[in-house]
Amino acid sequence: MPHAARFPWGWAVAAVGLIVCAVLAGTLLQPGEGGSRGAGAGASAAASPTEIALDVSHCGSTWGAHGGTHAAGGAQSFTFVNGNTGDVEVQLQQVASKKVFLEVDGVGAGARHSAAVALGAGDYRFLCYPADADPVVGPTVTVGKAPAGAVLTAGVVPLTTNDLIPVAKKYGAWVKGRLPGLIAQLRTLDADVAAGDLARARRDWLTAHLTYETLGAAYGAFGAYDTAIDGEPASGRTALDDPSLTGFHRVEALLWAGRPASDIRPLTRKLVTDATALAASTTLDRIDPLQIGLRAHEIVENAIQFELTGQTDAGSHTNLATIDANLAGSQQALSELTALLDSRYAQLPQTERSLAAARALVETYRRADGSWVPLDSLARVQREQLNAALDATVELLAPVAEISEPRKAVQQ
Repeated sequence: MPHAARFPWGWAVAAVGLIVCAVLAGTLLQPGEGGSRGAGAGASAAASPTEIALDVSHCGSTWGAHGGTHAAGGAQSFTFVNGNTGDVEVQLQQVASKKVFLEVDGVGAGARHSAAVALGAGDYRFLCYPADADPVVGPTVTVGKAPAGAVLTAGVVPLTTNDLIPVAKKYGAWVKGRLPGLIAQLRTLDADVAAGDLARARRDWLTAHLTYETLGAAYGAFGAYDTAIDGEPASGRTALDDPSLTGFHRVEALLWAGRPASDIRPLTRKLVTDATALAASTTLDRIDPLQIGLRAHEIVENAIQFELTGQTDAGSHTNLATIDANLAGSQQALSELTALLDSRYAQLPQTERSLAAARALVETYRRADGSWVPLDSLARVQREQLNAALDATVELLAPVAEISEPRKAVQQ
């Protein structure tokens, strides 16, 4: 997998820096999309937006008819108006369940922003989180039964940073436990090259590279070590002709191009040195709690973008092996979140099955001797099956990234 700087995760961020979330199975409702994506057909059918004031003394007090205590079920459309001198984050929460059904992050001072959601019967309230001020809890509004056939937004109980810190620590410990094995594999690779046994070196290169490729949820914590160990060539260069490139892909290019051991040995020695330095560093003690759920999705997204296209192939033609390792890494990251997701993501079992099925399909291309079928040798129907399996998996993982984002939460 490419290093962290290349992750292209498509958060729903508008040019003004807003993130609007209607949590329909965890899917982001992007600014300007109304209910067409996040809140279903019901939200887009709402009447003219209700103006919602966001300030240090009022939060949603203008919502609801009959004195602000009742609202019709189904589609709701709001225009948020920030009367503060700083940014405000706002959530629409169901009082009893504490689920959040709509979230707007970063409404600037004096700004207006519209969003839509579709609600079922229950008691709801707005929560405002002004910058540098205490949260403001809005009045409770009782929402009536939604019209028959309305597509309702599904809420999610927020996860806080405190919920996710133990997950990040546990995952960091798992990664640390993998690094001694990686270092041992790299020393074996280095010894192969030192002995001039490049056929064995090619086999041992793959073993070590696949171990590293399982660690995808920690890449953000690896910092410069990831670039040194698994970086990609500079723009306009290849792994074979980029003299500044080090790490797995430079070694791969030289090994499969038949270069002499004397050209490769400095690079395998450096791989050992860099991996040893990574293992001794404290970077894994600072894994961002946001990263685990985000990476569980991005690992597969990047496997599709970079591995399934062959973009990262530097000569070994082992992209399918890398995809297998990436899927294993996504499974590991997801497993760390299972206890938190069980009650928050109804499609978690389906997601786990999809990951396992995609990995089983990829592994059908591993030969009995441990080598892998080259990606470009697959028949069209095989590519279609592979594409479909990975696409389905990444779609199911997208809500994991959204649900696992740390959020502020008012529990009273």
